[in-house]
Amino acid sequence: MTAFDPRAALDAMLAENGARANAIREDLARSHSPDFAEQALQRQNDEVLEALLAESEAALRLAGLAKLRLAEGTYGYCLRCGEPIQPARLAIMPAAEYCLACADLGN
Repeated sequence: MTAFDPRAALDAMLAENGARANAIREDLARSHSPDFAEQALQRQNDEVLEALLAESEAALRLAGLAKLRLAEGTYGYCLRCGEPIQPARLAIMPAAEYCLACADLGN
């Protein structure tokens, strides 16, 4: 098993969510059908795409903030209590801002 590399994990997160966001933006930019019934369905699909885009953009923001913490030397420490975030949590959620105990408390 290889050691966790936060920089590589965050770069992958940025690349994946950046590509996803760009693809969604392209889909949203496409014109709609002149047929009213088809257009109604396309607009419903647009609502789903907009929600997915918001999720991707939020993940991009979190990854960017995590990279800033990495550069500052504060990556891996809980923003609430200051204790180290569990390595297993960071491996699953590289942009985690809170340790498990603080995350359970809610933000």
